[in-house]
Amino acid sequence: MRPVALIAAVLGIAFLLLSGTIGLRHAAFVSTPRAGERQGSDQDGVDSKSFAKAVTRWNPDIFWAPASKSTDVITRSGDEARAVFGPIPDGDCDSPQMKVIPLEVDGNVVDLKPNPTKPGSPLEFEHRNVSGEVVKWTATLPKCDKPSLTGSTTYCGLNSRVVRVVRGNVEWLFLCRKSNISQEVSTDPYWTRSDPRFSVFGTIGFNRKSGEIIFFDGRKDRSEFDWTKPFVPPGGRSYSDEVGRAAAEKIYDPTFQISCHACHDNKSPYVIDPHIAQSRVGFRSGGDSRSTAFSLGDFLPRRPRLPGAPFRVVGSGYTGTYRNELSQARTVEDPTGNCTSCHTLTTQVTGRRFAADAAGYEPTVTLPTWVQLLELHEEQIVYAEIAAHRTDWAVGSGGIHPWMLPGSGNDLSSGTPRLSSEDWRKLSDCLWGAGGSGCGYRPLYTGCPAPEAEDGGSSLADAKIQVLPPPPGEGMKTRLLRISWTFRNSYGGVPERDDIRINVAISAGAIPATGDPPQSGDYPSIEQAKGTSIEAISGPVSSAGSSLLIQNVSFAGHTKWSDPTPSMSPRTFQIDLPGQCNRRTLIRLVPKRFCFDQSQAAFSEADHLIYADVQCGELR
Repeated sequence: MRPVALIAAVLGIAFLLLSGTIGLRHAAFVSTPRAGERQGSDQDGVDSKSFAKAVTRWNPDIFWAPASKSTDVITRSGDEARAVFGPIPDGDCDSPQMKVIPLEVDGNVVDLKPNPTKPGSPLEFEHRNVSGEVVKWTATLPKCDKPSLTGSTTYCGLNSRVVRVVRGNVEWLFLCRKSNISQEVSTDPYWTRSDPRFSVFGTIGFNRKSGEIIFFDGRKDRSEFDWTKPFVPPGGRSYSDEVGRAAAEKIYDPTFQISCHACHDNKSPYVIDPHIAQSRVGFRSGGDSRSTAFSLGDFLPRRPRLPGAPFRVVGSGYTGTYRNELSQARTVEDPTGNCTSCHTLTTQVTGRRFAADAAGYEPTVTLPTWVQLLELHEEQIVYAEIAAHRTDWAVGSGGIHPWMLPGSGNDLSSGTPRLSSEDWRKLSDCLWGAGGSGCGYRPLYTGCPAPEAEDGGSSLADAKIQVLPPPPGEGMKTRLLRISWTFRNSYGGVPERDDIRINVAISAGAIPATGDPPQSGDYPSIEQAKGTSIEAISGPVSSAGSSLLIQNVSFAGHTKWSDPTPSMSPRTFQIDLPGQCNRRTLIRLVPKRFCFDQSQAAFSEADHLIYADVQCGELR
């Protein structure tokens, strides 16, 4: 071919490409990168960079991921907690909702007070019976009826406090625990009820409907806390609470040193055991007068949850720290049929330690591996220390240990014999992950639910698209496409829940001469809408294969770094996009749940597809 003819042919092909006669269906948004950035041109000279800038210009401050304002571990975790559970109350262990956890010795309640029977009224331990009469005074307190099973705090500590705040389906527990390094009590004023000093501060948030749970602990480089002033929530009270956010970073442990999930793993925010002194646990029977005089009564209500119930730890900092432990934890069925018809037991501490204490047997494994042997030895040491701090009365004439009986549960007056040693061996093997198929192992923690997949009625609806004139000052070769829809985020029944954003995937193609509607395969794929493989263009806009993707659209009025107003009604979403004249725009909407754990996010698999044919000669 002669050079002139060759040039003419090239120019002719270029003209056809620009006019749309020849080209890929999505060529309007994708072309060769230039100068290190994504840029594509259509027949009207509108490129993907200009598209992205128009999207940002027309929709200010609606593209943002929740809980992403701060990189500080505690602040971010607090923002994640608010996004799931709603507002977090102050941790106030001096509030009217506070309860003092009682300590019992030989069937009597004990407190540290001035002893008026001695010169100078020195501080000593006062023992009172169920009638309130002083039985005796002691200068030491080496044992108690229900020593703590934590293994890391004072076995017979007294005057710790617990607070429970309930808001709808969500409850918050705050524990202000007095403890010390020696794990033994003394007559130091620190242990008195009036002294506000304590050493362990714990916070648990739990949604009884969704099974979501989150843990915060006080910093470990602080030896003491003071409950005379409430503790600001992690992340402050809002995104804008800069003073509170800074203060919280000095209160809570960013290393998550305490593995709270290992004990609080029975699909509930609290572990029912004798140390918490419930009216139904650790007494001869529910009719025991001491259960009314000494216990917390129904302060923590009975809330059994079956092994299959949803249960998920929230908080990317915490779950990142304990990724392996959370993934390996299992619920257990008792192969002998004695202990798991009413209780959820696991391969974590509630199984290995709490179940052993409840049954009154040392943890054991029939044929342990080397790893199990080392762990078993450590657990047996803890078990022995707990037993050494239990009164003879509790295991003898008092008869409150063991504190769970086969068939009779915590009714210790039934006369039912305790679990046999052979049945305990079979159960203990299961609890240590050393049992067989009869153990009924299943994952303890459940996955993050995708939007529109859970049974809470969350759904995207009313999706529509309008073709409008371009905003003043914008090019006349484009039109404004106003896309709107509603989404109801009812998971867990939290009016302030803010863990949902919407991804919007866009492609463009020629308008068929017949005007036939598009087929499902014409739209951007769901994988493109998820952003599985993307290349950033500008702001919230990226290229995803042959489509463009806009990520993290928040609902109307919910601008960046704002907390949502409470509502259980569907939220309205709206986004304005440039529409190309005489082209068809196809859109896929994909709801996205931020899981705030190691799974990152969960996407809806439902098809939400809308399109518009942009006829610049007529607006509709």
